[in-house]
Amino acid sequence: MQKSWFYEEYGPKEVLKLGELPIPTPRQGQLLVQVRAAALNPIDSKMRQKPIVSADFPVVPGCDMAGVVIAKGSGISKFIVGDEVYGNIQDFSKEGGVKKNGTLSEFIVVDEDLVALKPINVSFEEAASLPVAIQTAMEGFKTAGFKEGQSVFVVGGAGGVGSLVVQLAKCFYGACEVVVTTSTPKVEFVKSLGATKVVDYTRTRYEELAEKYDLVYDTIGDSKNSFVLAKENAPVIDIAWPPSNPRAIHSSLTVSGQVLDTIRPYLECGKLRAVIDPKGPFHFHDVIAAFGHLETGRARGKVVISPFPSRCLSSIFKNGTSQDF
Repeated sequence: MQKSWFYEEYGPKEVLKLGELPIPTPRQGQLLVQVRAAALNPIDSKMRQKPIVSADFPVVPGCDMAGVVIAKGSGISKFIVGDEVYGNIQDFSKEGGVKKNGTLSEFIVVDEDLVALKPINVSFEEAASLPVAIQTAMEGFKTAGFKEGQSVFVVGGAGGVGSLVVQLAKCFYGACEVVVTTSTPKVEFVKSLGATKVVDYTRTRYEELAEKYDLVYDTIGDSKNSFVLAKENAPVIDIAWPPSNPRAIHSSLTVSGQVLDTIRPYLECGKLRAVIDPKGPFHFHDVIAAFGHLETGRARGKVVISPFPSRCLSSIFKNGTSQDF
C-alpha cells in the first residue's frame, strides 16, 4: 500500500483525504515511477469540484510529476529503471486518457510516451512544475501560427503558464517584442523573465495602450477585454474554457513527452527556467493548504508539492531490487 491524497465526493478542497491505496502495477508500455515532486494546476481543482470527466471514486488528483523509474511494463524501449523522468500523466485529448490515479501518490504508472528524461541541472521540484504549463504555453503559439519577428501581448505574465509564455516568446519563438500585464508587486519579477515592457493592470487599462500586436495571448480568461490590443485579423489566444470573447481561439495542450524533449536544451543552458511559487514547495502532508493557495488565483509561478514520503525499494520488492513486469 502507499500514501495518497484522494477524494470520494466532489466539493471544496476539504473533501481531500490522506490515506492508503494500492501501489499500481505497470502494464505494457507503462512505467512505475516513485514520485519525488508534483505540481498543482487549476484543472485539478475544477475536476475535484464537479464531474468534468467521469471517474470512479476514489480519485487521486494531479497531472504533473517528477520522479524515478522503479519498474516497467513490457515493451518499454526509451527508459530504464533508475531514470529520472518528468511529465504530465493525464492525456485529456485521448479517450480514456484521464486517469483516476493522479500524481499525489507515492507511486504512479504512466505511459512511456508521456514522459521525458529530467535535465540533470533541473531539480525534481522544478521539473514537476513544467509539464502542463509548458505544453499549454507552446500549444498557444502553435495554434496562433506565431512567426519569428512578430510581437505578442501576454495577459497575466506571472502565473504558471504566463511565466513560461513570456520566456518562450523570446528564447524559443523569436518574438521582436513581448509586452506583459501583471500586478504591481510582480512587475520586477515579470521583467526578469524577459518582458520587453510590463504593464501594471492595476494602473493602466487596455484602452489606454496605443500599440497593437501580432498576437494577444491571454492566460487568465480576459479576452473579452484584452482583444482590443490585437492588430486587425490578428489571433487572440485564450487558454480559459470557454473563451470570454467569441473572437478568441481556445488553446488547450498537446500531452507528450516529445514536447518536453524539445525544450530540454533551453532548460540545460538556462534560457528557460521553471518558476515555483515562493510560498512553496508545500510538504506532501500540506496538500490542502497548497490547494488553498492555488485557488486564491494569486500564485506566482507553479504551486509545487515536495517532499513526498520516501522509502527504500526493499519495502516494495521482496528481493530488494526494482523489476520489469
